[in-house]
Amino acid sequence: MSTKSTPGIDGSGAPDHPSRSDGFVRGLSGLIGGPLGDHAVARDRPVGAENRFWTAVRIVLALTCLTLALHWVQKSPCQDGAWVNNEQYTRFCYTDVLALYYAERLNEGAVPYRDHPVEYPVLTGYFMGALGLPVHSAGDGNPDMNQGQWFYNLNALVLGALAVVTVAVILALRRRRPWDAALFALAPALLLTATVNWDLLAIGLAALGLLAWARSGPGPKGTRLVALSGVLLGLGGAAKMWPLFILGPILVLALRANRIRAALLSIGTAAVTVVLVNLPAAIPYRDNWDRFFELNTTRPIDWGTFWYIGRYLDGKFGDPASVGPFQWLDANIPTLNYLSYALFGLACLGIGALALLAPRRPRLAQLAFLVVAAFLIFSKVWSQQFVLWLLPLVVLARPRWGAFLVWQAAEVCYFIAFYGQLLGASTGTPVFPEGVFVFAASLRLAAVVALVVLVVREILHPEQDAVRRTYADDPDGGLLDGTPDASWLDRWRSRRSTDEPSPTPVATTT
Repeated sequence: MSTKSTPGIDGSGAPDHPSRSDGFVRGLSGLIGGPLGDHAVARDRPVGAENRFWTAVRIVLALTCLTLALHWVQKSPCQDGAWVNNEQYTRFCYTDVLALYYAERLNEGAVPYRDHPVEYPVLTGYFMGALGLPVHSAGDGNPDMNQGQWFYNLNALVLGALAVVTVAVILALRRRRPWDAALFALAPALLLTATVNWDLLAIGLAALGLLAWARSGPGPKGTRLVALSGVLLGLGGAAKMWPLFILGPILVLALRANRIRAALLSIGTAAVTVVLVNLPAAIPYRDNWDRFFELNTTRPIDWGTFWYIGRYLDGKFGDPASVGPFQWLDANIPTLNYLSYALFGLACLGIGALALLAPRRPRLAQLAFLVVAAFLIFSKVWSQQFVLWLLPLVVLARPRWGAFLVWQAAEVCYFIAFYGQLLGASTGTPVFPEGVFVFAASLRLAAVVALVVLVVREILHPEQDAVRRTYADDPDGGLLDGTPDASWLDRWRSRRSTDEPSPTPVATTT
């Protein structure tokens, strides 16, 4: 029997209210009078049937726009490009978007990959050129026009629109839990890092890919949506590689649900999309196109990573006369690469086993979060804006305010410490001991690991999953939503239960 999750477990179609369902929010609500009462107006009115203007959806979208506007104000001291006295660090307003307009020679009219190697995947390079070359053309011969500032503001506008699209997708996926999207809208990470780089391009495409998969179902239309999900995830992977990781959870969940053809279709269209997007740069400009792969292959341990923390501990507590293991890895980058990939691969195998052996088929967002989090935990590079990768996945995987805010607090601490480290490196005078930065990086790492543990716990104990209390199965599952497990899994479970020895009776005396 199908358990499609649209109407929810109780079948009422009523929206979730965080002040009643989330213990952390319920506790905070005591400051303003307590949780929503039983007789509140329209408390259980279905989403979309509200008769007032300021609905939950409109409030969340407005909050997103407010956060992005505040982010623009926070970055405004750097917009003119006149970075003197390390203003970009002392005012926390550095952005690659402005710096790379000049570093990638867009200000000279250089076409990405054709005229200059680009350190990013191709769709990000195309995006830079699509916005940067018109700005250069408009400013060429016009010395009064600050091209860098125009370029940044144009990027901020488009990336901000992609952030709004991401929130709209979350709202579409959680129609009965619209306040979940407020986690994304009010996240300090969005406020501080939205336009540090072009990550929102990949995030918006990945979100749309998840939405296409979630809307898939039986029949020709469902097949087209599955293919579309692959195209969108492929485009996201051509902008930043991580959206391709979502295809792994789709595959393993489809295997458990005996819907493997749909997963292969999505993976196939994603692969074709990545190839087609790369070909225009890879064939005629191979050396310039290869810059991204060369940089990632030769790059040593970067700031704030698990490996950086280990290298610091080697130097702090190891034998000064010998080289510690993390210090050795920093000097032997090929081995570091293999070890990083191997640990990520083992983590993915563990996540796959969890997906197949869990008492109930996990939700897609839960597995997607675990895979991307595992990549960041074991990666040798963890840039400040990578926090944005996890943001929509956390909202969809575990919409709980308490742990989310703890994680965001750790990210803010790291953000501040990171800029202190940048300032110290720029001036040659440390702002604080390196141990302070390592401690902030450790807090961030611990917070992400804690979220991983919480998500794994809810997979093993699905009755603790907040989303499953509102939806019967997986609102992101698409054609997998409500589908029973494959017969081979049922047979394996039956055989396993038969093979388990019966408990030996214990003799008692009276």
